[in-house]
Amino acid sequence: MDDAALQPKGVEHLPMFITAPGDTDVLMVIMAWVLALSVLAFGIFFFRLHSLPEHIAHKSQKVQMEIVSVLCLISLFTHEHIFWIVGLILAFIDIPDFGTPLQRIAGGVEKIAGGEPTEAEASSGAATESRVEAHAAKAADGAAAAAKKPAGAATAKKEPSHA
Repeated sequence: MDDAALQPKGVEHLPMFITAPGDTDVLMVIMAWVLALSVLAFGIFFFRLHSLPEHIAHKSQKVQMEIVSVLCLISLFTHEHIFWIVGLILAFIDIPDFGTPLQRIAGGVEKIAGGEPTEAEASSGAATESRVEAHAAKAADGAAAAAKKPAGAATAKKEPSHA
């Protein structure tokens, strides 16, 4: 720069962040990149934090995993943090599984009553029956010849007892 281009009241030495007209503002470009990367990093941190209870519940195979997932989504879209807190608490609590024993009881009662088991009970029942048959085969191999029941006893029906 020559002396004619400078303002008479301006200083001779300008700081590095002031650019000449027509030049690229390097500081502004650097700060734009820093801002973009900061926003991206904060967004990733925010979404990972909101999905933390869901990951905890999924990793430990909790029964309430779907409830925790829904609570995390509700918290994310409504910005009501109580849903996230409830989801986090549910992710750490171990709720007992009442469904499986109740299904087995219902299947057993239905079997006693002479009804047809449902598909889910039949598939779990087939696995149980195969285990029972394998156990019975082991017991029969190790035992001596068992006494057979008379043929008439197998065909006779037992009378139902009434109270």
